[in-house]
Amino acid sequence: MSDKEQKVENSEELEQVTMEEVQLEEGAEQVVNDDSGETSLEEAVARVQELEAQLAVQQEESLKKEQDLVLRTRAEIDNIRRRTEQDVEKAHKFALEKFAKDIINTVDNLERALATPANTDDTGIKALFDGVELTLKELLTTLKRFEIEPVGVIGEAFNPDLHQAISMQPAEGFESNQITTVLQKGYLLNGRVIRPAMVMVAA
Repeated sequence: MSDKEQKVENSEELEQVTMEEVQLEEGAEQVVNDDSGETSLEEAVARVQELEAQLAVQQEESLKKEQDLVLRTRAEIDNIRRRTEQDVEKAHKFALEKFAKDIINTVDNLERALATPANTDDTGIKALFDGVELTLKELLTTLKRFEIEPVGVIGEAFNPDLHQAISMQPAEGFESNQITTVLQKGYLLNGRVIRPAMVMVAA
């Protein structure tokens, strides 16, 4: 074999060795890249699980807030409905208050007319008195039908919620704090005072 042929063969062997080294290096890089890819995948999976857990927590909190809002809204609606019903009931009960106040003034005048001394021997005057008395009775019956009731009776205990004391004086036959004189009757409408009774009280 000539020197030339030997050189060519050595060159081919060297080239083959170099190629094998390059292949080994590429294989090593691929192994390194594959390891890096596995690490990245594990991190990505962990990150996805973490985000899913955060999302689940947020959804649960959002659901609780929505349920709380629904409960609050229902409670508010119930309160509004209850208040409206109470307002309507009060409006029905006390719609007559202004009218009742005017009517009880008429009752006062009729009672004053009957309390005035007059000549009852005269048939005309007696008939007039009887007519006034019947009118008063009818009016009081009508007031009672509409839950308008008088308060203030001689002898009963003074009640500041129902009575207005004009004066306090010692009086025979009465205990302390008893009503001795009713100057003007008071009236209740469905249990609520629309006018307190003006009274004198025993000291």
